[in-house]
Amino acid sequence: MKIADLIPTVTGSFPNDFNEIIKSINQNQIYKNKNSEKLLWPAYQFSKHSHDGQKRKSGKPYFEHCIAVAKLLADWHMDINTIIGGILHDCIEDTPVSFEELSNEFGEEVASLVDGVTKLGGIEYDTRKEKQAENLMKMFLSMAKDIRVVIIKFADRLHNMKTIEYLSLIKQRRIAIETRDVYSPLAHRLGMFELKSQLDDLVFKTLQPEKYKKVDKNLRSRILNRSKSLKKITNKIKINLNELKINYELKTRFKSHSSIYQKMLNQNKDFAEIHDIYAIRIVVKSKNDCYSILGLLHQFFTPIAERFKDYIATPKINGYQSLHTTIVSSSGEMIEIQIRTEDMDRTAEIGVAAHWKYKGKDSSNSIDKHVKWLRDLLMILSDESSDPSEFMNLLKIDLFQNEVFVFTPIGELIQLPLGSTPIDFAYEVHTEVGDRCISAKVDGKIVPLNSQLSSGSTIEIITSDSQKPSAAWLKFVKTTKARTLIRKSYRKSEKEGSAKLGKEILEKTLRRLRMLDRLQILLSSPSLSGFENKESLLISIGIGEITVREVLQKSFPSDDNFDIDFKKGKKEKSFFNLARNNVLGISVDGIDNILINLSKCCNPIPGDEIIGFVTRGKGVSIHRSRCKNLPILNKSSDRFIEAEWKISDKKEFFSKINIVAEDRKGLLKDITEAISSTKVNINSLDTKTQDSLASMIIILAVSNLKRLNQVIRKIENIKGTLSVRRFNKN
Repeated sequence: MKIADLIPTVTGSFPNDFNEIIKSINQNQIYKNKNSEKLLWPAYQFSKHSHDGQKRKSGKPYFEHCIAVAKLLADWHMDINTIIGGILHDCIEDTPVSFEELSNEFGEEVASLVDGVTKLGGIEYDTRKEKQAENLMKMFLSMAKDIRVVIIKFADRLHNMKTIEYLSLIKQRRIAIETRDVYSPLAHRLGMFELKSQLDDLVFKTLQPEKYKKVDKNLRSRILNRSKSLKKITNKIKINLNELKINYELKTRFKSHSSIYQKMLNQNKDFAEIHDIYAIRIVVKSKNDCYSILGLLHQFFTPIAERFKDYIATPKINGYQSLHTTIVSSSGEMIEIQIRTEDMDRTAEIGVAAHWKYKGKDSSNSIDKHVKWLRDLLMILSDESSDPSEFMNLLKIDLFQNEVFVFTPIGELIQLPLGSTPIDFAYEVHTEVGDRCISAKVDGKIVPLNSQLSSGSTIEIITSDSQKPSAAWLKFVKTTKARTLIRKSYRKSEKEGSAKLGKEILEKTLRRLRMLDRLQILLSSPSLSGFENKESLLISIGIGEITVREVLQKSFPSDDNFDIDFKKGKKEKSFFNLARNNVLGISVDGIDNILINLSKCCNPIPGDEIIGFVTRGKGVSIHRSRCKNLPILNKSSDRFIEAEWKISDKKEFFSKINIVAEDRKGLLKDITEAISSTKVNINSLDTKTQDSLASMIIILAVSNLKRLNQVIRKIENIKGTLSVRRFNKN
C-alpha cells in the first residue's frame, strides 16, 4: 500500500500539528492550494515513520523538530514542495532512507531539496579563516543552485537555536557562533529581517546570558512605563488616519534585545540613554497611500528631517522597501514610524522567501534580483584562481559596505558598494561592457575610470572592440565581481599570447632545422613530450619553461640529428625576439622574418618615418629617422637598412609626451578629458608643480602618429598650455 493511501478517510480528521501547517498554508492567499492536505499528508506519514523511535536531546520525539521546520516554512509562505522538503529534511541524513526512495515517492524536486539540506548539514564550521571560507564557498554554491535549500536550512537552524539549552555548553557555543557568523548575516543579505532578529537574540541569549537577562529586564520595565504614552500616540495617529478613509493596519514593533545591546556598545550608552526602543508601523494597500499618510503625519507631528529615509524610491540592496520618518510627540519623545504596503511588509519580514513563485507559474524576476549577488558569487567561486583565504574579506566587503545608487542611461537603478568606479559599474551591467570599457561619462561629462561614483549619478560607458581589461584596473576597482573578471581576462589574454608565441617559436625552429614535417606530430601528440594537450605545450614554449630542443629530445629520443644544428645555430632565446617581429608589424628591407626591436630612445610609432640600424648580435634596432641617438655614420653605410610599418589599426604602441602649462585648479581634469575624447588610453601619468608651472609626463597607448598628433593638438588648445612635445631620451 502506498503512503498516499493512508490519508484519513473515515473520520476526516488529521493530527493537530498537521492541521496547524495546513492552516498556515491556507492563510496565504497567493499560494493557497486546494490539494495541500493530499500533497502534504504522505510526507507527514513518511517522515513520522522514518524517525520513529528517535529522540532529541530534550527527550521529545525527533519528529516534532520536522513538524516545527515545516510550520516555519508555511508561515514564511513557501511553496508546497519546500514545505514537504522541510518535513523530510532529515530523512537522508538521520534515517536509512535514500535519495532514490524520496525521489520515487515525492518526485525529484523534493528529493533534491532534501539532498541539498543534507549536504549543507555536512559542513563543519571552523573559526579558522581559511576553513571557514571554504565552508562558506560550499554553502553559497549550494544556494546558487536552489535558494529554497537555504530557506529550509534557516528554518532548521531557527528551531535548533530555540531548543539549544538541551545541548552541552561546548556545543551551544559552537552552534551559536556559527549562527552569528554565517546564518544571521546571510538572513540579513536576503532581507529576512524577522529571522535575523530572532537568530541574533537567540545567539545573544546563548553567548552572553547575564547581559541578555539585564537587557530583557530593562526592556520589560520600559515597555510597562511607556505603554500609556504609546497608546496615546497611536490613538492620535488612528484618529487622523481615519479621516483619510484609507485601509490600514497599525503595529507596534519593539527593538530586539541584541540590537539594543549593540547600540549600547557602539555608542557607549546606558540602557536609559537608548530612546528608539520601539517603532510604529503602518501597513497599507498601495504606494500612493504610503505617501498620503506620510504627508498627514507631518501635518500633525513635528518630523526630524535628517532622519527621514525613502526606501521605496531607492530600495536597499536586499529588496527592503519602506518610508521611515521620526516624529516628536507632545511629550517631547522621538518615535520612528515606518510606512509600507502589505507586499513591502511581507518582504521586510521574510525577505526573499516572500518572492518565491511556484515552478511553472508566470512570475516576475524578483527572485533573481534578490539572489543576483549569489549568482555573481557562484561565478567568482567557480574560478580556479579563487583563494579561500581571501574570500572572507571579500564577502564582508560585499555584505556590509555602504552602497551607492547610480543609474544607467535608460534609467535602470544599479546598486554598488561605496567607492565603486565606472569599471565596477560597467561589469555590473555586463561582462562584455566591462571588458571593452575605454571611457565613462558621469552626468554627461567624461571622467577618469578610477573616479568614485556618487549616488544619483547617471553613468554611460563608452566601449571599443579593440579594448581589453587592464591589470592596472585592479588597483582601484571595489567589487569582487569586477576584480575576478579582470583577473580572468588578463590570464586568458596572457595564455593566448604565450600560446601564439610558442607556436611561432616552434614553427621557425623546425623550419630552420628542416624538420617542419614533425610539427603536426608534436601538436597532435603532445603526450610525447609530456603534455596533456597542445595548448599546454605551446604555452610552455612561449613562456620559456621548455625549449624546442627539449621537446624534440623527449618526443624523438632516438633521433639526435638536430643536436648539431642547435649547437652551431643561434641560441633559443633569439627566437623569442624573432617571433615578436609579427607582433611589431615591421618589414625590414622588404623582409618580414628578421630579428628586430623598437628603440627605447625615440619610441617610434606607426606614422613615424623609421630606419633600421644593424647591431651586431642584436638584430636590427628600429629608430625614428631623425633620432639623435643614431650613430654618426654615412646613411649609405651597410649598417643602415630601410624599414616600413606593416601593422593593423588595432595594435597600440606606447608614446610619451611632455606637457608644460600654467598651474591652475582643474588643469589635470581638462587634460585627461581632452585625451579621453580622442579615445586614447592613458597608461601612466606623472605631474610636478614648481613656481606656478605644472610639468606632466604622460604615457599614452596610441595606434598611430595621426592619433598622437590629434591628442597633442587637443592639449595645445587647453587654456594655459605652454608646450606639448613627444618625449625623447636624448
